[in-house]
Amino acid sequence: MPALWIGHVTVTDEESYAKYAKLAGPAIAAHGGHFIARGGRYVQLEGTDRARNVVARFPSLEAAEACYHSKEYQAALDHARGAAERELMVVETTE
Repeated sequence: MPALWIGHVTVTDEESYAKYAKLAGPAIAAHGGHFIARGGRYVQLEGTDRARNVVARFPSLEAAEACYHSKEYQAALDHARGAAERELMVVETTE
């Protein structure tokens, strides 16, 4: 079953976060993920407002989790640590 990787981000260091984004995209694609929303318009209805919201679709929850734990994604994530406040989750779809 497909899964969605959902991130809510407040960037605090644009330069470091840009390095993260440059490396994260290929790591996500290598695990079968593709972006379906990336920083577009949004309406915050509840919870913590984050200026950047990202959704990527993966072929499965396991593929998304494997991506997160991969050497390539962790190398990208090194640039995001300390450069952003983030929440990230993966949720299986019903389709």
